[in-house]
Amino acid sequence: MQIHTTIESLRAARASAGRVALVPTMGNLHEGHITLMRQAAAHADSIVASIFVNRLQFGPRDDFDRYPRTLKADCERLEAAGVAHLFAPDETAMYPQPQHYFVEPAPAQVSILEGEFRPGHFRGVATVVLKLLNIVQPDVALFGKKDYQQLMVLSNMVRQLAIPVEVLPGETVRAPDGLALSSRNGYLSAEERAEAPRLHRELSRIRDAVRLGDHDFLKLETEAIAELAAHGWHPDYIAVRRRSDLQPPVHADDPLVVLAAAKLGQTRLIDNIEV
Repeated sequence: MQIHTTIESLRAARASAGRVALVPTMGNLHEGHITLMRQAAAHADSIVASIFVNRLQFGPRDDFDRYPRTLKADCERLEAAGVAHLFAPDETAMYPQPQHYFVEPAPAQVSILEGEFRPGHFRGVATVVLKLLNIVQPDVALFGKKDYQQLMVLSNMVRQLAIPVEVLPGETVRAPDGLALSSRNGYLSAEERAEAPRLHRELSRIRDAVRLGDHDFLKLETEAIAELAAHGWHPDYIAVRRRSDLQPPVHADDPLVVLAAAKLGQTRLIDNIEV
């Protein structure tokens, strides 16, 4: 695996890489990331992974400084997964000048759910991903469904800006007890880790109820929030939404997704499950 720390080096390697799949990450890799790498291998001659902890998407109360940097272990995992090129720039390489140009996603799509609790987050995500797409010029790019709203925002950005890349979603990878794999799971204490699967159980309960014909979404959401709160969680939201735009359902046959974010101790977990 070739490791590139500059844009120039990555672009020079890209010229002979054939059909390329890009998997952007912030490092501290887990099996969910590696599953995306394996999925990418079926769509390209070469896999390019990126590791960059993007300051632009962190809010003032977020964990930018304590976000784990585990480059050596990440490189070993990526090489074992068959990744051909790793783009691992520092901030000077990625932002050689102060960033004054930004991607502004549609307000209706980023003022809700995660956007309500992390204002400016998707602006930072969309900006860095557009920059990575311009640098790598991949044929396909893969993003996990665990960050469901992010996947929607980036898919819409690619489509509306006519970026010549195919966006492929990756299914959420879970631990045997149902907890969605996340770099932030490492912040959980042993007691919190034992409690954490409750979030997925509540989403599954809502999904099952909806499938059985219960369309009183507010009741289902309120009950799940109360159940989490009763066990020490601090929920930000649990919401049943349309998959297409994450707005409230209108028609009975709208394809749906249930999304949630809640703090357990000092760790904020997100998850979702399609109905």
